[in-house]
Amino acid sequence: MIQSSPSLLPLPERVRDLPTLAGNLWWSWNRDARALFKEIDPLTWRRTRHNAIEVLHRADQARLTACASNPSFLDRYDRALAALAHALDRGPTWFHQHHGQLSNHTIAYFCAEFGLHNSVPIYSGGLGILAGDHCKTASDLGVPLVGVGLLYTRGYFDQRVGPDGWQQDADEVLDLAITPLVRVLAASGDPLSVTVRTFDRDVHVGAWRLSVGSVPIFLLDTDLEQNEPDDRQLTHRLYSGGTDLRLRQEWLLGVGGVRLLRALDIHPSAWHANEGHSSFMLVERLRESIVAGLGWDDAIESTRATSVFTTHTPVEAGHDEFSHDELTACVGPVWEKLGVDREQFLDLGRSPENRDVFHMTATAIRLSAAVNGVSQLHGQVTRHMWRGLWPERDEAAIPIGHVTNGVHLATWMAVELMPVLDEVMGSGWDARRDEPDLWDRVLDVEPARLWAVHCELKRRLLAYVREEARQRWRTQWPESARVVGAGVLLNPEAFTIGFARRFATYKRADLMFSDPDRLRKILTDPRQPVQIIFAGKAHPADEAGKQIIQDVYGFASDPAFEGRVTFLEDYEMHLAHRL
Repeated sequence: MIQSSPSLLPLPERVRDLPTLAGNLWWSWNRDARALFKEIDPLTWRRTRHNAIEVLHRADQARLTACASNPSFLDRYDRALAALAHALDRGPTWFHQHHGQLSNHTIAYFCAEFGLHNSVPIYSGGLGILAGDHCKTASDLGVPLVGVGLLYTRGYFDQRVGPDGWQQDADEVLDLAITPLVRVLAASGDPLSVTVRTFDRDVHVGAWRLSVGSVPIFLLDTDLEQNEPDDRQLTHRLYSGGTDLRLRQEWLLGVGGVRLLRALDIHPSAWHANEGHSSFMLVERLRESIVAGLGWDDAIESTRATSVFTTHTPVEAGHDEFSHDELTACVGPVWEKLGVDREQFLDLGRSPENRDVFHMTATAIRLSAAVNGVSQLHGQVTRHMWRGLWPERDEAAIPIGHVTNGVHLATWMAVELMPVLDEVMGSGWDARRDEPDLWDRVLDVEPARLWAVHCELKRRLLAYVREEARQRWRTQWPESARVVGAGVLLNPEAFTIGFARRFATYKRADLMFSDPDRLRKILTDPRQPVQIIFAGKAHPADEAGKQIIQDVYGFASDPAFEGRVTFLEDYEMHLAHRL
């Protein structure tokens, strides 16, 4: 991440709307728009990890002038602008065609992280990537979605791995000038803020708007002058610090997010809590209903009727829970505003397995009419995990469903593959991707053509890994073992397995090394070579996760594996966009 950025140069009149394209992350999944910014300055495009705004900030005036007189550039520019205008018009979309009577309604989507693009590093892994894809797809379909999250101005911490294999955390500050974030203003023109009370004092919460096609995402920010120094740091980092900070962040997300939408005169008809981090959004709406005059039971039913909850984690360690004392210290006597006693309030979050903690997932399940896992199998696992909430029901009858995870095709499909599909499926196939027989045409792709694209993409991936290793060897690493373990010996012909996840212990990154002798035979088989690439970070406070990194790094540096295990120090979920 860059600390500072140059000012944007005056643009030629013919391409004056380039900042409009760069200011909406829609460009990141549009072929013409991506090619447009790459063409302005390919080297800067690569060095900035495909940051369209930074490309414009660093562009040479002569180059911009040349682009403004280049017919092919202008043709692509005009197509991109027309496509953006079409994307922002919900009229011809799937949602309008099938649910036009609901077009004036809004769905609020709360999540602790959104993985949208490298230039906005407010994500750490799968939850954020799913949330980002969810918002992009909602835009494509015309679903009237509004996202709510937190702005982590220090991102999800940087790391380096020292010579001893231990993770070293680094502090990087996000330069908002090279992001598409726009400060949310009140009618007066001043920055808008709402107030959330926590630990016996008011915290002022501002917001930034991030445009993702037709979907706005509002990111909450406590780094405001009117806040106490400690409170200004509350939204600095994602998943950082101990449980007290995590609790305060989740309280700010839930309560502050609801109050922000009210301040913006946005009144959702449905509210979606994506994972238990967002459960306090449901509690705040419960409070609103009681303040409006409903009794406890009626307020719960009213909240449930318009609430959806998605759970992602199939193991207990991945669910947030807080002691009753921690919760009380953070939120204060909120039960008084709810018209109940402390125990009745705490009952919202009691888990069947542990009644002495406030469990965020249990809270969300109790306050949501619809609950789902993220695959058919995960739905089964979740019903088993939470069967204690319905002790009188058979497990198969527990009202927890599933919606199988998908990915946003335009984001994750390699640009090099798209022209191959154009040839057999026709141009514009991505707008017809739900036609039942469209994908049958994939069988008409020449296998050799498909394999050639695959090999080229793999070659570029390994070239990237080797270049990263070369740079670190030149600037940081005196030991040859570290160079070997960083990927310089990767074989472009070998079957490659990737692990790109946080090094939380429950994700079991070290499972592959439980039988080193067997693994060594697999990796070093000359007839069927296999290699593994690891990329990930451990939570700064997770010493067990850091120990796993050290163990995996030790295997990566072991000459016995012949350089077949690689550890990348940078964790970039959007690695494909960087190549």
